[in-house]
Amino acid sequence: MSKYLVTGGAGYVGSVVAQHLLEAGHTVTVLDNLSTGFRAGVPAGADFIEGDIRDAGKWLDSSYEAVLHFAAFSQVGESVVKPEKYWDNNVGGTMALLAAMRTAGVRKLVFSSTAATYGEPVNTPITETDPTAPTSPYGASKLAVDHMISGEATAHGLAAVSLRYFNVAGAYGSCGERHDPESHLIPLVLQVAQGRREAISVFGDDYPTPDGTCVRDYIHVADLAEAHLLALGAATAGEHLICNLGNGNGFSVREVIETVRKVTGHPIPEVTAPRRGGDPAVLVASAKTAADRLGWQPRRADLAGIVADAWAFAQSLDHTS
Repeated sequence: MSKYLVTGGAGYVGSVVAQHLLEAGHTVTVLDNLSTGFRAGVPAGADFIEGDIRDAGKWLDSSYEAVLHFAAFSQVGESVVKPEKYWDNNVGGTMALLAAMRTAGVRKLVFSSTAATYGEPVNTPITETDPTAPTSPYGASKLAVDHMISGEATAHGLAAVSLRYFNVAGAYGSCGERHDPESHLIPLVLQVAQGRREAISVFGDDYPTPDGTCVRDYIHVADLAEAHLLALGAATAGEHLICNLGNGNGFSVREVIETVRKVTGHPIPEVTAPRRGGDPAVLVASAKTAADRLGWQPRRADLAGIVADAWAFAQSLDHTS
């Protein structure tokens, strides 16, 4: 069994990946400054360090097999008004992390990248060879890190895999979404079901899609976590492999809302609002590279199942404080 450092492991995806690593028998250290993560999100059995990735060199040594890197700010809207925050943390922080890995002799990395690197899609489904043209500083910062990792692999022999997520949803055990503020559709609709929000806003109903609302590719967070473990085995010295992670199917905003109604049994009032700038009509992934190179296939593609897991987690949280 191996020892892994999980940066950002108190956050949504990082905590689920940390849990999967522990269940596979590995030793896990979570490094998180808790600026957006939650101490309660760190899985039992993981060692926890409250600290910044810029200081990773204080704790990283050759006993670690690899780093799984999730420590990034990820709010698209915020990145537009505070781009410096995203360049500083996402790019500057990762540069410091790569330097610490080089010094410690840790030569394997799995990076949490994003479909936001593609911007407005040229093709559907999106492949890894499609053009990258981010429409936000968030997406641009993640793309910059991908370029940084490619350079590190070529120059210094890093074995690296970047996983470009599409829409992650669902929950796994005690790990789930608890962003503040929340910006993802499924947890926002669940807040309406809980009575914590009066209605869900549908941003645009005149897109060229079957029901006029945007279509997105939803992937269960547990499927996503399994891809990270497979990526550790597929990482090759001197190569930076990039893989999209998605189901290859899309669900519209209205399909998501209707699924939440059925799963929760609650009425979900909706309000039609103007389109948001930069929202493509359809974002769906081709995950063929992940299938071919990682041996990965999503096993939880049913939208109702994804919503049911997210609903169970949302109900488990104490929202009174």
